[in-house]
Amino acid sequence: MDPGFTVVTGETGAGKTMVVTALNLLLGARADAGAVRHGASRATVEAGFQLDAGHAAVGIATDAGAVLDEEAPDHGNGADADAGPEADVGAPAGGRGDVALVVTRSVGAAGSSGRSRASAGGRGVPVALLGELGEHLVAVHGQTDQLRLKSPAAQRHALDSFAGSELTETLAVYQRDFEAWRRAAAELEEITSNEQDRAREAENLQRSLEEIDNAAVRDGEDEEVRALIQRLENVEELRTASLGAHVHLAGGDAADAVEIPSAEALIEAARQSLLQAPGQDEELTGLSQRLAEAGILLADVSGDLAGYAARLDDDAASDLDSAQSRLAELTRLMRLYGPELSDVIRWAETHRPRLEALQGDTGRIEELTAEVARLEQRVLSGASELTRLRTAGATTLSGLVSEELHALSMPDATFHATVTAGGQPGPHGADEVQLLLQPHAGAEPRPLGKGASGGELSRVMLALEVVLAATDPVPTFVFDEVDAGVGGEAAVQIGRRLARLARHVQVIVVTHLPQVAAFADRHLKVTKNSDGDAGFTTSDVATLEGEERVGELARMLAGRADSGSARDHARELLEASHA
Repeated sequence: MDPGFTVVTGETGAGKTMVVTALNLLLGARADAGAVRHGASRATVEAGFQLDAGHAAVGIATDAGAVLDEEAPDHGNGADADAGPEADVGAPAGGRGDVALVVTRSVGAAGSSGRSRASAGGRGVPVALLGELGEHLVAVHGQTDQLRLKSPAAQRHALDSFAGSELTETLAVYQRDFEAWRRAAAELEEITSNEQDRAREAENLQRSLEEIDNAAVRDGEDEEVRALIQRLENVEELRTASLGAHVHLAGGDAADAVEIPSAEALIEAARQSLLQAPGQDEELTGLSQRLAEAGILLADVSGDLAGYAARLDDDAASDLDSAQSRLAELTRLMRLYGPELSDVIRWAETHRPRLEALQGDTGRIEELTAEVARLEQRVLSGASELTRLRTAGATTLSGLVSEELHALSMPDATFHATVTAGGQPGPHGADEVQLLLQPHAGAEPRPLGKGASGGELSRVMLALEVVLAATDPVPTFVFDEVDAGVGGEAAVQIGRRLARLARHVQVIVVTHLPQVAAFADRHLKVTKNSDGDAGFTTSDVATLEGEERVGELARMLAGRADSGSARDHARELLEASHA
């Protein structure tokens, strides 16, 4: 369905309420398996909602895994007996939205094993999520449907939106102050109510941090100590091996007192032999250079072996017991705060600020006490200002809605938006907001939905939505027989107000009144077709234009589409509605 004002008409029993029934299913209403056509296994309803990217329903759907199209799908307006009706709804009054969210709901036939299924953006979702989405997508006002503004929170939000930017800005400041007050009060409560526990925690942290600080651990020190212990435990064997290798390289006296030449001397002698060869043989010259390099390398290794043996002597001077004690200390710290020594160091860095905070409890209590008192005064002042602004907005809203009701054939009705202050400050202030209806003089104002008939309630909601349309709209409004019990000038006024509402949102109306239908931007007619041989009935939907629309309005006026006077009257209604 297109943006603007769409009217659905047809004979009684033709299936006009299919639109409302289908939308209610999409909004999470209880499914009736008995409504599935005989012989079909399932009935499916699908709708594509065209929304702005920042719309609340977009966030809810994407959080549930829905995939949104950048361009809205093009569904038809017809109904398939097995697949169910499809429609594009939720379109802004001025045109298409930024993204499209496709929502489906299918119901299994009675006696089948299939259950009700729901999806949003191609992803299966709980039926309850459809209800959450529906609160932001469609408002259905019918003879037995619940109110969009049924909850106190929704009524407060509607009034706040209507009251304007000053209240919005005041509420934003109030909520920042309230959240800061709540956090400060919670911290103060936590400190004062757990003072002994915090003192014990500080004592334990102090002891643990002193233990780590006194140990003066270094990252990787445990590996160094283990290597030292291994050397100290094998120092004699290591010394014998290193000195023996050094003797073989550096030369010296053998056990039988025979002088042993060094490996370096032997290599040098071999190099000299090559240098004495006649001529300049390139291959021998290259081998001579390699021997020279080997001699240098052996000299370096010999020196390193001597240095290693000397260090062993230095390590031997260390106390093996001391090294083992140090490793035991490091192991204990890693078991308590590890598992690695780096974790021990990190634990100390992480918990040091906590100890500082606990040790500063006395000063922090004084600071928080003053902060809580200061913020409490700001919260109370902000709540009082919110009450003032809401009261002013409620007075204006009450007057405007009451005027609308008088024009909608409810001359004695009075609408009351009330603001009751004095409660405990909460996230939205300290006010209780109620929307009430006084159906006639002398009656007590009662909450919406109580004390009004279905037709009256639809008109009340129409009046309220017309006034709120520019400030608190949902994308789509559906009115089912909002014109029940009225006619004449009152019906004209209903049509005029529905058209006014459609300037801001999409409006779909099921009606029997030609005065209302004449104001629509699009006119859909529902007809019933029974097939006795096939054993089922279908409903078809056709878009009426030109003389077809005149004929339908004439039928609604006089019961005959071919009545000349009725057709003239129908044309007059169309001309007057667009004047």
